[in-house]
Amino acid sequence: QVQVVESGGGLVQPGGSLRLTCVASGSGFGGDRWGWYRQAPGKQREMVATVTSGGTTDYAAAVEGRFTISRHNAKNTMYLEMNSLKPEDTAVYYCNVRRFYAPVYNYWGQGTQVTVSS
Repeated sequence: QVQVVESGGGLVQPGGSLRLTCVASGSGFGGDRWGWYRQAPGKQREMVATVTSGGTTDYAAAVEGRFTISRHNAKNTMYLEMNSLKPEDTAVYYCNVRRFYAPVYNYWGQGTQVTVSS
């Protein structure tokens, strides 16, 4: 059974930094896309950044230039380095592990809270 676990959230002042980590247990990962998504109160979940197993990255316009996504395939681990944080970055951040072709899989973590406030 695959488990996806996020960590690293917390309370930070505007302009500060945080590093989120996502670890997926199990094996058989590959040829997939890992991503960070976030959901603020009263809003829909939105994509923050994604990275393929080949290293191709994609960022939401709101975080481009401030956040950096990376992954370590051998360790089944993904990171999100968040700098210059703003109050509007406050949300629950979720890790997603997804493969679009056989064997298809789509796993979500339980989320980690990030709060940006003075």
